Amino acid sequence: MKHPFATAAFLLTLTPAIAFAHGCPGLMAEIDTALPEAEVSDEVRGQVETLRAEGEDLHNAGDHDESMAALEQAKELLGI
Repeated sequence: MKHPFATAAFLLTLTPAIAFAHGCPGLMAEIDTALPEAEVSDEVRGQVETLRAEGEDLHNAGDHDESMAALEQAKELLGI
């Protein structure tokens, strides 16, 4: 451990990227929790379900920016 400060600094720079990359499952869970009780039209429900599925597919493909965008759009339609 020649450079404990450098190692710690490096690990701290990774923390936001790691947190952001794992935000997709949290958003999916929020949508999954809210959707059954949501008072929205069938059309909006279908849009939310499509965006939710798209977000999961993008997340699984490693495209977290696009996944987050789709999931945030779904949340907006649900009003959460």
